Amino acid sequence: MAEAATARRSRITPEREAELYGAVLDLLREVGYDALTMDAVAARTRSSKATLYRQWGGKPELVVKAMRHMKPGSTADIDTGSLRGDMHAVVLRQDDCDMEQNSALMRGVSVAIHANPDLLRAFRELLIEPEMEDIRQVVQRGVARGEVRPDNPAIDYVLHMMIGGFAARTMIDDQPPTQEFLRSYIDAVILPALSA
Repeated sequence: MAEAATARRSRITPEREAELYGAVLDLLREVGYDALTMDAVAARTRSSKATLYRQWGGKPELVVKAMRHMKPGSTADIDTGSLRGDMHAVVLRQDDCDMEQNSALMRGVSVAIHANPDLLRAFRELLIEPEMEDIRQVVQRGVARGEVRPDNPAIDYVLHMMIGGFAARTMIDDQPPTQEFLRSYIDAVILPALSA
């Protein structure tokens, strides 16, 4: 079964996949998650709806994989030699314009997540869990270097803190998250929690 899925998946080139994901994100920005339909994606991308379902299974998986695709690669391989340097490098992987667009997408999808268990499942499996694992590896390198105590309870909440700073910037300050803001947030909140 997995071999058949791989064979089907290989028919779409990486360029075509990126084009499809871009169209999905554009539609998501235009109409929101609830109004986004597979028919609209098929029309926008000149694809068949059957191909979309065969390739991605459904709207939740397609949307979350498109969101995952827009994120720069894994942060697990970042190793500047210090936890502060690593955390700052994570932030610097996206420019301010990308962060603003991603923030708007996350706000739109976060509302839909609460009403759609399939979207929540896909979001956790395809976006949150890989991000948590990547951040965990960055922090574990800090533990191995002696920068973080291995029993520090804040270790389990680093991604929570990162997402909190990212989301709260818009809600509290009515401004998009920026590299400068997130670097100062890391220095003022996350690193002190991890060095306690």
